[in-house]
Amino acid sequence: MNESFDGARRRFLQLGLTVMACSVATPAMAMMPRIKGVKELAFHNLHTDERLHVAYWKDGTYSRPALSRVNQILRDYRSGEVCAMHPNLMDLLHDLQARLGNTNSFEIISGYRSPRTNAMMASYSDGVAKHSYHTKGMAVDIRLPGTPLAKIHNVALAMRRGGVGYYPDSQFVHVDVGPVRRW
Repeated sequence: MNESFDGARRRFLQLGLTVMACSVATPAMAMMPRIKGVKELAFHNLHTDERLHVAYWKDGTYSRPALSRVNQILRDYRSGEVCAMHPNLMDLLHDLQARLGNTNSFEIISGYRSPRTNAMMASYSDGVAKHSYHTKGMAVDIRLPGTPLAKIHNVALAMRRGGVGYYPDSQFVHVDVGPVRRW
C-alpha cells in the first residue's frame, strides 16, 4: 500500500512540474516574434526569353506554387528538364540583391543542368565541374543589369554563403549554396 501511495505522489509531482513548465514556456513562446514580410525575386532567362517576378516567401513560409514557377524558369533549357531548386539559393539571391541595392531582374545564364547536359558541357570545357551544384538545383549563373560583375562577385564573396565563381570574359557570376569556396 505504501508503494501505491509513493507512485501516486510521484505522478502528482510530475504533473505539477509539467504544468509549471508549460505555464512558463507558453508566455515565452508567445513573446517570440513572428517573421513577417515578403521575399520576392525577378528573373529573365536569357536562353528562353522568359520572365518571372514572384513572391516566393511570405510571413515565414515558402510558397510552393511560387517555387514551382522558379523551378520552371531555371530549368535546363537544353533538355527541358525541371529540378526543385534549393530554397536557400533563392534566399541567397534575395539577400545578394538587397546588399547590392538593385531591384532589376536577375539575368539567368544557367540554372539547373541535367547530369547529361552537364557531362556534355564538361566534355568540351574545363570550366564545367563534373559534379556541378547546377545538377543538384543548388547553383545559378547570373548577371544583374546596372551592377558591375566585379561588385556582384565581391558582395557574394563577402556573404560567405556558398561557392562563388567569377567569369568576366563570359559576363557572369556563379553562386551556389554548397561549401564556401571561390574561383
